[in-house]
Amino acid sequence: MKTKLTKKFYMRISLVVALLLWLIMTLLDVLQVLAFRSDVDLGISPVVPVLIMDFFFVFLVLYYRLRITKLESTDFIDYLWRVFAIGLVATLVSVAIGLFNSSIADSALAKNPFLEEVLFSIRFGMVSVFLISTFTVWKKLILYQKSKRLVLWWNVFEGIVLLSIFFDLTGAELQTSDLFKVLFGIITLMALILSANLKWVAYLNFKQKWKSILLILLITIYLGYFFASIYVPGEDTMDNLKSIDNLFVISLFVFLLFYSIFSLLVILFNLPTSSVFEKKMEEAINFQRLSQSIQQGENENQIFDILLTSSMSAVYADAGWLEIDRNKQGTEELEVRRKNLSPTNRLEVIEQIKTSKQKSVLKNPLSKATEQDQTLVVFKKSNFRSVLIVPLVIQEKVAGHMYLLNELSDGFNKEMINIINTFASQASISIENFRLLGEALENERYKKELNIAKKVQRALLPENLDHDSCFQIHAYTQAPDEVGGDYYDTFKLSDHKFVVVIGDVSGKGTSAAFHMSQMKGIFQSLVQLDLAPDEFLVKANKALSGCLEKTSFITLSYFVIDTERRSVEYSRAGHCPTLFYSSQNASAEFLENKGLGLGILRNDSFKNYVFVNKITFQKDDIIVLYTDGISEASNHSGEEFGYERMKKILTDNAKYDAVSIQKTFIKKLFEFCEDKNLNDDYTMVVIKFK
Repeated sequence: MKTKLTKKFYMRISLVVALLLWLIMTLLDVLQVLAFRSDVDLGISPVVPVLIMDFFFVFLVLYYRLRITKLESTDFIDYLWRVFAIGLVATLVSVAIGLFNSSIADSALAKNPFLEEVLFSIRFGMVSVFLISTFTVWKKLILYQKSKRLVLWWNVFEGIVLLSIFFDLTGAELQTSDLFKVLFGIITLMALILSANLKWVAYLNFKQKWKSILLILLITIYLGYFFASIYVPGEDTMDNLKSIDNLFVISLFVFLLFYSIFSLLVILFNLPTSSVFEKKMEEAINFQRLSQSIQQGENENQIFDILLTSSMSAVYADAGWLEIDRNKQGTEELEVRRKNLSPTNRLEVIEQIKTSKQKSVLKNPLSKATEQDQTLVVFKKSNFRSVLIVPLVIQEKVAGHMYLLNELSDGFNKEMINIINTFASQASISIENFRLLGEALENERYKKELNIAKKVQRALLPENLDHDSCFQIHAYTQAPDEVGGDYYDTFKLSDHKFVVVIGDVSGKGTSAAFHMSQMKGIFQSLVQLDLAPDEFLVKANKALSGCLEKTSFITLSYFVIDTERRSVEYSRAGHCPTLFYSSQNASAEFLENKGLGLGILRNDSFKNYVFVNKITFQKDDIIVLYTDGISEASNHSGEEFGYERMKKILTDNAKYDAVSIQKTFIKKLFEFCEDKNLNDDYTMVVIKFK
């Protein structure tokens, strides 16, 4: 099984190798002193100690490059604190060594060359750590909000500085070498130019700028102290650089000192404008908050174009596009708006995003929903090296994404992402206002139409139910929406003969109410023919077959009550089984008979699925008709109201009149459902015989 080598692993290896090289370098210095005192030739080439020191620098540079790259913080004070802390430790060690030398100045130990070499090596190692760590941090600050030109300049400068590590292998004397003068001049010139890149200073507030001044001032003092304490001029010359024999170290001192001084000056000059800058930022935020309540005049396309153009300009993006979900029915294709990018290149970038392993999720501070988080993708081999993906949230739903492309591998920093969030938020608010206005107008029209449908649907249900002195009848209905598809009705055929019907249209809302009105018309037309229940259903099915949608059907139960013969004939077209209470047996049961819903079979074979049933009734017998919204109603645990519960309620309340029985049923139903919103129509007709 292969072990994946991480940056942390390489960091540790680099640090260990650098430490070992420093120990070897110190040991060789001690051995050379010992050999010189003993007049012994060690047989070691002069190039070996030089190479060891050079590779010590190389591995130290590698360690800090990996360490700083791993840190993705944009807190500039944190970077300065790191440099300050390393410099403080190095200074304390150096001062301690100086105090130790002063304390033993009059003893024989002070003239011990071995001790002198070891103490110098420790001081040299600490100073090297400070210089190289500061160099990598200064690089991070210079390349903040970088451009391609700045990156090119830095790469050239850094390459020359790193190559200068091996300049001492040439054996040239620095003060007399023309090559040294040329290289040192180039490095000094480029250091001056690069030191002018201080964009990070603009993002410091007043308090942070004062902290930065203090930290950079101390870092500058460290640099001067180390330069003076290690590179002391020789006694026989006035040339301060004579004892400095390493171009790499000289270059670091010069560059770090230039950038420290430039930083101090720029921050000092920016102090008077800090309060004004912070005030403007606060005003911009307040303006954004105010604009959320202002109706925007642009249409959606204009807002999207402004968003893409402004975002690309703000973060120096090289290309970008928007993917917008218009929620058009019949298509899942997204609308794409591109800039500086061909359709082919866009598809290539999408494929690279899918396969890239370097993806970072940037949490949206305004939302806990993961789908509203930004994504930063880095490519290793591509024309575009980094992509920022920003979701466009409209009415709390992701309605699209914005893709911003940069040719640099880390082309988006925290401030850029905050700006993009602001633009995206403002654009989303404008679009949301635009859509809400349209929805408000549409809702007004819908409410008016729904109120009309509600009045029509209510008018279709009878206010008074036909009956005589031999039975009571009471009905109840309630729909989850403004209108429903449940239907009940009565018709008086003669002084002692009555028809009661109850039905349920498949589906909900206005379409169900429309089909219910069709059933009402058919019932009123056919019922006057005084048909048997099965004949009525056959003719009703034929009539509905020509007007119902293919996916719609109606369940129905048709009852003919003859109070003279004290009998009930009924047929069922797929409707719920009728609940019947027998006063003689003091028990309730369901009258289950076969039947198929109207509109399911639309031919003459339907008559084969319809049957007539007959029962006789006695005093205090009860018939309960209902729709499946009642029997199938469920609570929060998913348990249905059910037939057994209905039988028990009817048995327990059979002594009451029809109105009381109906009200008890509905009360128990809502208690069972825990007053949650209706999922279906609730309709019930209770008949109690006298």
